[in-house]
Amino acid sequence: MSSPAIQSALQQMQQLASQASQQPLQGSQVSTAVGQGSFGSELQASIQRINRLQQTANSQAVAFQSGESDLALNEVMADMQKASVAFQMGMQVRNRLVTAYKDVMNMQV
Repeated sequence: MSSPAIQSALQQMQQLASQASQQPLQGSQVSTAVGQGSFGSELQASIQRINRLQQTANSQAVAFQSGESDLALNEVMADMQKASVAFQMGMQVRNRLVTAYKDVMNMQV
């Protein structure tokens, strides 16, 4: 790898790191709003966020593959990974909810 390519990759990594460091600030703003709605509405909002992440990642992947946009591969891959992690988290929450429901249903009254 040449020196300009290394510098370019380093600059992209620093930009991603700065974007990632700004992400918790948005999360803390979201956490202050949690608790004002019902459990069902919070669950539905989380599912919609996961869906939006997946749709965005898929549209970026299609745009990158067709060459329609000037997206960098690392941006596309990072968004696809975010969508994948969000989906896996959603699956784990669903599994925990199903287990909790079964536990409650099997309780002796």
